[in-house]
Amino acid sequence: MIVPLVSVCMQTWNSERFIAEAIESVLGQDFEDLELIIVDGASTDATRQIIERYAKQDPRIRVIYHEHNLGISRAANDGIEAAKGRFIAQIDSDDVWVSDKLTKQLAVLERDEDLIVWSEGEIIDAAGRSIGKSFSERLANNVYVSAKAKKSGNLWQELLPSNYIFHSTIIYKKQNLGDVRYDEGILVINDFKFFLELARQYHFYYIAEPLAKYRIHGDNTLASSGPEALKRRQISDKEYISIVEDAMRQYDDEITRETRAVVYGHIGLLHYLAGETKKGRRFFLRAFMCNPFEKRNLWYLQLAFKRMLRAVSSHREEA
Repeated sequence: MIVPLVSVCMQTWNSERFIAEAIESVLGQDFEDLELIIVDGASTDATRQIIERYAKQDPRIRVIYHEHNLGISRAANDGIEAAKGRFIAQIDSDDVWVSDKLTKQLAVLERDEDLIVWSEGEIIDAAGRSIGKSFSERLANNVYVSAKAKKSGNLWQELLPSNYIFHSTIIYKKQNLGDVRYDEGILVINDFKFFLELARQYHFYYIAEPLAKYRIHGDNTLASSGPEALKRRQISDKEYISIVEDAMRQYDDEITRETRAVVYGHIGLLHYLAGETKKGRRFFLRAFMCNPFEKRNLWYLQLAFKRMLRAVSSHREEA
């Protein structure tokens, strides 16, 4: 049996619009010693037919079909379990790799194979056109992702306030996973907890060059509008709070007051946006006590002040 150096894991569900380009970007790498494992979560569109067409053309493709949609985390874990390669690379079925992505990352892993290697990305729209922003620039609107956040080294505390790792760029040694897997109880931000658990054990290495393209479309972004996007945001917010509160309980004595202030501020803001004003105030007070000079918490104060003005205005109109 021929064992590839790299196993590329792709999980998909109803991705007929984009999966062909994603598959081609993997098969078109200038590095050929790879296998592509595609886990399909019982797609109901033409995704399966597209996968089968490529699988017939290239023996490096292996496919796992779920009879029912078991969720993205289960699909990711099944891909990991099936992987034969020394290294595992991840790609989402709506994203695209540049042709030398693996070659440049493997050059880093040759020097230290215990690193978690990731890279910058380019943002594209549904049609594959660049919107002129990098993945990091897209996150600039998130007040809890610091522009000064480290991208290489020990990132565990850096990631607690908010995730900023581009999932479709990571590559790591399979053996280093140990028992770490995607949490199948998490529906939206499963990669966030996965990265935190990896960061507890290994250093990350960032390549500033965009080696992959992150596609923004109506189905994959929390910033989109509509009831489904709102539902995903609400689930995401609850999952974030649960993940970081658990991490802070477990590793209480390791977390700096500065990090604690930012995390508490973020939790407070999410409670506030969910209409849980009292909880929001309680967490903001914790944030202030940890670090009264944390500028990002001023955003919370601004929102709270605006809410108070709306409440006063509404009360006057009723009177």
